[in-house]
Amino acid sequence: MTQPRSPLNVSVIGAGTMGSGIAITSLLGAHNVCLIDVDDERIELGKEQVAKFLARSLSLGKISESDHAAATGRLSASTSLKSARDADIVIEAVFEDVEVKQALFAELDAICRPDTLFHTNTSTLSVTAIAAGSERPDRVVGTHYCNPAPLMKLVEVVPGRRSADEAIRRSVAYIESIGKSIVTAKDVPGFIVNRLLVPFENDCIRALQAGRADVETIDAAVTLALGYPMGPFKLLDTVGLDIHYAVSMSLFTQLHNPRFAPPPLVTQMIAAGDLGRKTGRGFYSYEQKLAFGA
Repeated sequence: MTQPRSPLNVSVIGAGTMGSGIAITSLLGAHNVCLIDVDDERIELGKEQVAKFLARSLSLGKISESDHAAATGRLSASTSLKSARDADIVIEAVFEDVEVKQALFAELDAICRPDTLFHTNTSTLSVTAIAAGSERPDRVVGTHYCNPAPLMKLVEVVPGRRSADEAIRRSVAYIESIGKSIVTAKDVPGFIVNRLLVPFENDCIRALQAGRADVETIDAAVTLALGYPMGPFKLLDTVGLDIHYAVSMSLFTQLHNPRFAPPPLVTQMIAAGDLGRKTGRGFYSYEQKLAFGA
């Protein structure tokens, strides 16, 4: 595979947990990143998550001091979409809503170069439908980063109906340049990972609600017997209960399968503000708020 020139200019739109995580992967892949969101508060939160992850990676010896300094220096941030004008790749990680994503790409059409790749990080929605918002659907490719993006190796590459072969080749080359492994998925709700994972997680939550076992026991059973590296409740805390709810509801709405419907406990936890690591409490309690389990 021909690797892309380095560094690329990558604009990540959405500075939340997923967007800041994607930004980290690109920074560590030696690319320049502009993190874009609608206001300064969200930008500062995103930059803080990037800084925390890089600092923790340095303290754990996962990156060198020179790598840390270089990655930090490659990050910029903006509240203006016009900052993406020179981007080689734009990765959207905004709210999981087709119309929101379509409108974003329509606006980017007037800002970005004709050769700019548009990546959508949707985890449940149709890449083809999202690409329909752009006048360049041939340059739109689904690239679903598994959460937490800095730690998980897999990215699902999802071509839309109009995605050009060249856009897919360039997308694969970029993803390989940041050290990720790739599976190509069809443009169906949930693709591969979430089509299998979300109902499993919901089943675990229902088992907890029914009193079949406690959180620690279910996590131990899954890790020790099934060989998963992380139990479902630790994973849910890392992803965030609000994100899990949004993904579950999107799939339930599209597929009408009750296994995709988020159990009542998820709604209760969100109402209480117990979203997981990022709020310091979820199924487990944490001494400090963390976006990623570095």
